Amino acid sequence: MADGKTPFFASGSSSTSATPAAPAAEPSLEEEIEQLTQAEVKKMKRASNLRNANGVDYAPWMNISANEEEKIRQIMKEKAEARRKRQVQEQGVSGALAMDSQAQELSGGGLRTKIIDGEVELEWVTNSEANTKGFLIKRRPARTEDFDVIASYEDWGPLASKGVDGGAYRFLDTTVSPGGWVYRVTECEKNGAQNDICQALVDVQTEEEQRGAVIAAISIAVLGVAAVVAGIALDPVGGY
Repeated sequence: MADGKTPFFASGSSSTSATPAAPAAEPSLEEEIEQLTQAEVKKMKRASNLRNANGVDYAPWMNISANEEEKIRQIMKEKAEARRKRQVQEQGVSGALAMDSQAQELSGGGLRTKIIDGEVELEWVTNSEANTKGFLIKRRPARTEDFDVIASYEDWGPLASKGVDGGAYRFLDTTVSPGGWVYRVTECEKNGAQNDICQALVDVQTEEEQRGAVIAAISIAVLGVAAVVAGIALDPVGGY
């Protein structure tokens, strides 16, 4: 070309492609604790600096001492450790639980439970079982990690697949003892794969705890009735 400039279509061979940035490394436990602590401290200091129109502090009690900051750090440490422990647990989870096992454990979404005379009834429903052989019922004590298989489609017929269209399933755990328990239902496929599909946390009370709950409920009801009667006595015509 007359001006000596290199055409744009000829300059590509000398250019270099951009190298994508490497993903940021996950902070260490200590770094995460410090980040959480400083964020919480900053938030509390911001609140302590707020003043009303007269210049009076809204929350002067929120000024943070060194001891209080250390308490915050301990809370953040427990929070960070719990999050990391949950991550490790979910590495061993498959199927529908892979994304929301904690939410299902707390809410019982997908797995309905009922306590009947100290025994736990489980119920779940499927919409499709194109490759399903049957289901496993697993159980572990709350705040532990390892599940035990307590029932299998291989030795209990009602857990075998109901067919390609799925269906409703029930299982009654008659071996459970008082305490907190996490139940999990696992689907077994014909190719040998397993998928965890739902789970729930159940609290089985002792007879003494059940009686205590009933007594507490009755006491609250009695107090409510007494309050209503007292209100009528003080204002028999309802203010009219």
